Amino acid sequence: MNTNTPPRSIQVWDRFVRFFHWSLVSCVLLNYFAIDDGETVHQWLGYFASALVLARIIWGFIGSKHARFADFFPTPTRLRHHLQAMRTGKADPHPGHNPLGALMMLTLITLVLGLGVTGYLQGTDMFWGEEWLQELHEVLASTLIGLAALHALAAIVMGRIERTNLVLAMITGVKKQG
Repeated sequence: MNTNTPPRSIQVWDRFVRFFHWSLVSCVLLNYFAIDDGETVHQWLGYFASALVLARIIWGFIGSKHARFADFFPTPTRLRHHLQAMRTGKADPHPGHNPLGALMMLTLITLVLGLGVTGYLQGTDMFWGEEWLQELHEVLASTLIGLAALHALAAIVMGRIERTNLVLAMITGVKKQG
């Protein structure tokens, strides 16, 4: 086998997916680390993040090939196959998300929607000042940050294992495999 084969380039992430990803990263980081809770900017960034996720869900059905959920949805069979390949050290290439990455992506967008709902409810008459709702919002936010950090670390580690710069691929849209 020729190990000097040049890497092949695959157009994976379209402009919308990349815009969604980096915009959501910005909203989450700003709201968690820079903007005080309860400020109007915090609320609007939360609403924008929720709108981004809703748009991404729609794009998951009508978008480009690798943006569609059907291309990467983490079914039990896909997860089992991927985990088995990882355990045995066999290559299990995926142009888009691998099954564990897909599971993480779906978890992260679910957390963002949960934050959007709990944040919105805190401003309603019915739930104004409810301690349990504020605590739930904080737990969701901390969980999101922890899992986002794990997601970033996994992208770096998997990129090294697969010899692909996954971070660069999320910037350019092109994944070089090989």
